[in-house]
Amino acid sequence: MLIEVGRVCVKTAGREAGRKCVVVKVIDRNFVVVTGPKELTGVRRRRSNVKHLVPLPIKLDIREDADDGEVLEALKQTKLYEELLREKEKRESKSKKES
Repeated sequence: MLIEVGRVCVKTAGREAGRKCVVVKVIDRNFVVVTGPKELTGVRRRRSNVKHLVPLPIKLDIREDADDGEVLEALKQTKLYEELLREKEKRESKSKKES
């Protein structure tokens, strides 16, 4: 599957491994800029190696280099948004139990 602007992916490496993110800019054939956005998925806007991403069949209709607000609005139009909210609540309740 193609890594392109708007593609929803799962990160497979690093501290954000297992979290979903959205490609907002393609830098070259090896690197892209992704965002969660952070307040929803916990993935902050950063450069990522495409080898560390697994593309999902979902593609958002966003412009290149869209800000987090635009990405969030596009996510709200999908079924994925509800799933991301549940994952966020699960993460927050887990961190409260550890405190």
